[in-house]
Amino acid sequence: MITKADKNVARKKRHARVRRTVIGTAQRPRLNVFRSTKHIYAQLIDDQAGVTLVSASTLDKGIEAGNGGNVDAAKAIGKAVAERAKEKGYTAVVFDRGGYLYHGRIKALADAAREAGLEF
Repeated sequence: MITKADKNVARKKRHARVRRTVIGTAQRPRLNVFRSTKHIYAQLIDDQAGVTLVSASTLDKGIEAGNGGNVDAAKAIGKAVAERAKEKGYTAVVFDRGGYLYHGRIKALADAAREAGLEF
């Protein structure tokens, strides 16, 4: 039987493998996604400077996401992070799915960010 711990270990291995090549810069930051069972988080990160430039999550006060663990919440977070990025002058990003499959909430967040104006 495969447990949640085993799945998370495999996800972390996939993420580490991808992170060797996916690097965020000041011109093209990395859009990192983390999802838990109850919430979803997105950040724009400049890896060269080691700083988070923009972030959004279902825990933020101004975001009406309802239940944080569903596709509608992921769409709201994708739109919010894209709008905040555009306010700071970022339009092109590198997408880092965090080792998760590109399906469900991760895909919804990415599609919403693209529709709101981010290019990746």
